[in-house]
Amino acid sequence: MKGKFLQALKDLEKEKGLDMEILLQAIEAALISAYRKRFGSSQNVRVEINRETGEIKVYSLKKVVEKVTDPRLEISLEEARKLNANYELGDMVEEEVTPRDFGRIAAQTAKQVVMQRIREAERDLLYEEYVSKENDIVTGTVQRVEGKNVFVDLGKAEGILPPTEQVPGETYRQGDRLKFYVVEVRKTSRGPLIKLSRTHPGLVKRLFELEVPEIQEGIVEIKGVAREPGGRTKIAVHSREEKVDPVGACVGPKGTRVQAVVQELRGEKVDIIKWSEDPAVFVANALSPARVLDVEILDEENKVSRIIVPDNQLSLAIGREGQNARLAAKLTGWKIDIKCESEAEGWERWWNTEVPASKADSRGEG
Repeated sequence: MKGKFLQALKDLEKEKGLDMEILLQAIEAALISAYRKRFGSSQNVRVEINRETGEIKVYSLKKVVEKVTDPRLEISLEEARKLNANYELGDMVEEEVTPRDFGRIAAQTAKQVVMQRIREAERDLLYEEYVSKENDIVTGTVQRVEGKNVFVDLGKAEGILPPTEQVPGETYRQGDRLKFYVVEVRKTSRGPLIKLSRTHPGLVKRLFELEVPEIQEGIVEIKGVAREPGGRTKIAVHSREEKVDPVGACVGPKGTRVQAVVQELRGEKVDIIKWSEDPAVFVANALSPARVLDVEILDEENKVSRIIVPDNQLSLAIGREGQNARLAAKLTGWKIDIKCESEAEGWERWWNTEVPASKADSRGEG
């Protein structure tokens, strides 16, 4: 049995990646607790597992003193020298005190320790696997909804989709299979705590990276993502090769690539914008699908611009509840003041009209 015990530990070392020496040390420590619980909590003992044979022995440790006050912890110099003439005051004397039935206790304790270590090792492996997926996407199945939290079966582990990471208006039913963005993975005593998101801009970015081969190959680059989850997303793309249209690559043949992303986002609108080094061009592109007539850079340092659009494009440029303009500003990093063509022309005519000096102050010219 002793030999089989060591062999079992060796097998665990290979299969589970558990260090055999660390396992043996943990078992020895647990056996000390088991011995004290069974045979006296105040005793000072040492447990040794022979690394060659697997034999387990318990040794009582006693300090050599002149006068013994506690025989469980101390031994007189006279008694010590009966065991070994070389003992001096202050030395520690070891005496084997292995109980007859200690083998049964040892077997139970070893099993408990090994099982605990296996669980810990499996939790550590799971943590390492999922922590490497932070800022990436995973596919999971909605397992249950408790309160406002959604619990997702990821296969080997369970993830949690908190209310703050849920898309407004999006419903999650048991059995729904969706893609999630891994926001954070934390190590806990019960296994990895995996925080998921359906609202993170990184979800859209990674979906396009999966769908578009040109992005995977490094030909097309995603320069930025601005998102209002459940409503609209704007994504800026750039091609490192002149012959490759970055927008066309992301749209895909007959729109298949962008539609795959939209479908995963459950109908969220996606505008694919061509990125440009020229801020005026980039801002104009970002206001898509609205057509822009002119872009005026008012303050380059503070990134302030004025955009002129046709009268019939003003509402489209601003978007419902200002969404289009808001996302364009977020994507480009520029403050955007949108004017329609007639309003801009009227303002320009008024400003350039000569007026008496007495009225100049009302226009700010005084």
